[in-house]
Formats: sequence, structure tokens, C-alpha cells
Amino acid sequence: MAKKYKPKKAKEDTPQMLKRKAKKLVIGIFLGALISGLCFTMLYPIFKLFPNVFSELTELGNPDVIWIPIERSLLSFKAAYRFIMTKGAMTMVYSLLYAVAIVFVQAFVSAMTGYALARIDFPGAKIIFMLVLFAFLVPPQALLLSQYIHFKNFDILGIISLLTGDTIDLINKPVTLFLLALLGFGVNQSLFVFIFRQFFKNTPKELEEAALIDGCGFHKTYFNIMLPNAKPAIATVAVLGFVWNYGDTYYTGYFHPDGPYLGSILTTTFQPANEYFITTAMREWYNLPATTSFVFDAVKQAGALIYMIPLLIVYFIAQKWLVENIENAGIVG
Repeated sequence: MAKKYKPKKAKEDTPQMLKRKAKKLVIGIFLGALISGLCFTMLYPIFKLFPNVFSELTELGNPDVIWIPIERSLLSFKAAYRFIMTKGAMTMVYSLLYAVAIVFVQAFVSAMTGYALARIDFPGAKIIFMLVLFAFLVPPQALLLSQYIHFKNFDILGIISLLTGDTIDLINKPVTLFLLALLGFGVNQSLFVFIFRQFFKNTPKELEEAALIDGCGFHKTYFNIMLPNAKPAIATVAVLGFVWNYGDTYYTGYFHPDGPYLGSILTTTFQPANEYFITTAMREWYNLPATTSFVFDAVKQAGALIYMIPLLIVYFIAQKWLVENIENAGIVG
């Protein structure tokens, strides 16, 4: 006769199991509280912007307003747009085009450099890699004087002065920023070289061996095999490079100060020295009875929110794709 099935009794939790569960619960609560605190710390300044930028300018400084404005208005945004958009909406378009173009140059150069350092065994490879790390650790201010003098009297091995009789002044020209990226001295570009180098270093060599068997040469292997497989590194560099170049005020301020870059315009327009000019203009433009420093701060904060719009769009679009690519990058090799 077939034996009747008797369900096994669930084992009672042993003291060791209870101890592990309690430990896991405590760690979970601690991590949850830590993450919540960090999120609140980062988001608190943004939350504090809304009562100021969406309030009537005459209500600014009211102690009764904490989180929700009493009278809502978009006048701060209208004024900020008028101050920072010197060429209308094209000011932001120029800034975006500049950031995208610079990122393309940086990613192209950094990927080739990283691949060479990771895969080509040539004399001095380790020294060059150490110099790349050194360039990342050295503050850009230490190189500013030599770079400025070089571009102020730009010459290529004396050829330009030999042909024209003088050097070329590239200061305050957009080509200078592209030359910096092309030569590997763009915004945090040494970090991009490091990212690509580590990615290609961890890529299986079997890919190159299979490409070599199929008849691919060195360049064809890089452009057709290795570069398409470097999408995780390219995505990381593209997002970081766009954010840093779009908000760059250091290189643009020294090498192209008259350029239509929104970050530089925002910084120079809302300097503390311009407070009187801005508050006076607000009274004349919008017939305000009186303006205080609260008005200056509200318009500046509204300008900062306008400036952040492309960054937020890029973040929400690329967030999922970027995280997935980083996870895939960790599986490689």
C-alpha cells in the first residue's frame, strides 16, 4: 500500500536564526534611515526654492510662508529668462550644442587613448598611464598659466610664425575649447581616459582573437568590435561629460569669456556686485513699489532652475539606461 504523505513540520527558529534575522532587520533600518537622511539633505535646498520662486515678489520675506506660497506668481522666471537668455532660447541651444560637441570629441579621443593604454604593449605605457592619473590629481589652476600663454601665442612647432611672421591669438575663440578636448585637457578628461582604459582592460581578449581570425586588422577590430562593445563606458562618459561641460564656467570663463554659455552667463549676471542693478531693473520693468535682497535671490534661484531643465531631462531619460549599462559593465570579464 502507498504510504500516506505527511507534511513535515516547520522547523522552529533556532536562537542563531533569530539572531541573524534581528541583525538583518537592524541593518535594514539603519541603511533605510541613512539613505532617507542623505536624500533629504540633497533635496532640501531644492525644496526651499519653490516658496521663493513661485511667490509674489511683494510677499518675499514673509515669515508665514514656509513651504507653500500665499500668492503664486511666475514673475521670477520671467525676469530670470530676460536676464540670462541674452539671445533668447538660442542661448540654451548654443550651450547644449557646445556640450554635446565637446562630449563627442572627449569620448572619441578618450576611448582611443584608453584602448591603447589597455591593449597595446609599447615602451612607456605605464609612465603615460601614470601621467594620466597625475593630470587628474593636479588641480586645473596649476596648468592655467601655461595653457593661457600657449593659446595666447599659439604656434605649431614654429610653422605658423614662419609662414605668417607672427603667432595666433586663440583666446576668446571657441576653437580653443575644442583644442583642449582634442589634446586630452578637457573638463575631467583624464578621468574619461581612466574609465575607458579600465573597461578595455577587463574586456575578454577572445573578442580580438576572433576578429583577427576573421581577417580584421587592428583598426577594424577597434571600430567594429571593441568600440561597439564599449557602450557602458561610452554611456557613462557621455552623461558625465555632458553635465560637466554644460555647467563648466572655468574653461569657458578663461578661454572663451564672451561665449554664449548659459552657465557662465548665470554666474556673471548674478554676482553680488550686480544686486543693485538687478533690483533696480525689476522695479522699472514690473512696476514694483520696492525691491529687497529677497527679490534678487528669487530671480537668481529661478535662473538656476531654468539652467537645470536640460540636466533633469537628461537624468530622467538616461537614468535607467545608464544604470543597466553600468551593471553590464561589471559583468564583463
